[in-house]
Amino acid sequence: MTSYIFLDTLRFFAHHGVGEQETVVGNEFTVSLRLQVDIRRAAETDDVADTVSYADVHTAVKAEMDIPSKLLEHVCGRIINRLFHDFPQIEEITLKLAKRNPPMGADIEAAGVEICQRRGE
Repeated sequence: MTSYIFLDTLRFFAHHGVGEQETVVGNEFTVSLRLQVDIRRAAETDDVADTVSYADVHTAVKAEMDIPSKLLEHVCGRIINRLFHDFPQIEEITLKLAKRNPPMGADIEAAGVEICQRRGE
């Protein structure tokens, strides 16, 4: 069995960006995660200790989103490293980080980065 825990479209206000205005004014960002985790034991025990708490994952992601960066790639790298460090049960992470309405002169909903990484890669 392959199983996943997901957090879909977490919303944050943060100060990431290359432009000075972005770092001062800030912008809205969304984060979506798909975490490969073996949930078989939790399915039997009904105990959160036997899985990865998505509330704890949210706390870790929020802490990384609160640290300003120029590049979304850098934010993604920090989030992935933090999640692998804090949650040894996670085998693979798919992370999508998007900046809503980026200041680039385009009629666009969002732009961002998507990464899929296995533990140890």
